Amino acid sequence: MARFFYSLILYLLSPLITFYLYILRGKKNAGYRAHFAERFGFITVKKTSQESTVLKGNLIVIHCASVGEVLAATPLLKELQYQQPSYSFMITCNTPTGREQIHNNFKDSLQCAYLPIDYPCATARFLKRVKPTLICILETELWPNLMAQCKQQNIPVLILNARLSAKSQQGYQKVAPLTKVIMQSISALASHNHEDAKRFIELGLNEQKVHITGSIKFDIKPTSEQLDKVDTLKSQYNNQRFIWVAGSTHPSEHELILAAQQLLLKQIPDALLVIAPRHPEQFDKVATLLEDSPLSFSRRSKNNYQSEQVLLADTLGELQCLYGMANINYIGGSLIARGGHNPLESAAFSVGVLTGPHTYNFNHVYPELIASGGCIQVSDTKKLAEQLYELHQQPAFCQQLGLQAAQCVANNQGAIAKTITIINKFLEPHND
Repeated sequence: MARFFYSLILYLLSPLITFYLYILRGKKNAGYRAHFAERFGFITVKKTSQESTVLKGNLIVIHCASVGEVLAATPLLKELQYQQPSYSFMITCNTPTGREQIHNNFKDSLQCAYLPIDYPCATARFLKRVKPTLICILETELWPNLMAQCKQQNIPVLILNARLSAKSQQGYQKVAPLTKVIMQSISALASHNHEDAKRFIELGLNEQKVHITGSIKFDIKPTSEQLDKVDTLKSQYNNQRFIWVAGSTHPSEHELILAAQQLLLKQIPDALLVIAPRHPEQFDKVATLLEDSPLSFSRRSKNNYQSEQVLLADTLGELQCLYGMANINYIGGSLIARGGHNPLESAAFSVGVLTGPHTYNFNHVYPELIASGGCIQVSDTKKLAEQLYELHQQPAFCQQLGLQAAQCVANNQGAIAKTITIINKFLEPHND
């Protein structure tokens, strides 16, 4: 009954949902209008380069909401592709940037599609067309209709890299009947830690289905191609300048970062800020902010750098390598109340991290990274500028910050191997 009313509300809201995705989001990013039929389950399973046709019942679906989840899941999925060559793979996502990241990371080695909106008819159509052997969901993208239909069709649903904050737990408790449907549909859950696992169990998940694996986000290692690109970027931009990257910044935060750069330039006249907005629709808006400021800037997409004070990173798929070329990196979404973004992409390149006070999205990462000496937290724009100046004045300390960040990453690796062990148990009946 709970799922009936949930579905009824979704159907009643469907004009607003469609208007929001196609008109409002589509106006900001045309990618939202592309492949729009997939939002309703109209997905075509195409031929792959490895096979003349995808084997029915031999396809694994991995759902990654957006760019962050795609980046986290990439090492896991590549290892899974290696270990399970008889399986085909499809990654589903919710955003155009996520889709583009999938293509950048995997090219044509797998398929990608938008996960349908959780209308019963759309999810049923999706399952009928795709016929997955297994569905793996990253973190907490828990959709009642999709998961309940998987249970009805005996399709295992695994929740990987699962995390659940106390606030989110309270939200699920408010819709307990619907939460019960979700928990009963989970076949296995790989949790970051015991605290997150306990919250899922308190919501009704069978304790026998819960595994503590750690976070796969720690299992990140720069590839040789990335390291080569970092060297190229350093030769292009790092002509003995102090470089700091502000990655994944948001509206109202962009201004704070530009203000910090202006303060820093008073003490370090040749400092270079590389600002990388979180969403592509913000690229031109940040360019306008820069045009209205006293700062000189160039755009990465135009490749017209002439030693300006700011480089606007208005490209996709380069942020990790830009982090790698910096002296220090500020991770966005943290000077404002957005909860922060993944600092491990910087730490993996042995570059230290600066963050604002709002890091609740990564409570499983930041406390240990800070405690290990790989990250420094600042409270506001002024403190950020002061900390940047101190790091410039103490290059050995700045380098040590990066080494300690990398050591924190190394100390917490191993979640991918544990997670794949769980996945393989659900594939054993299908293996030759």
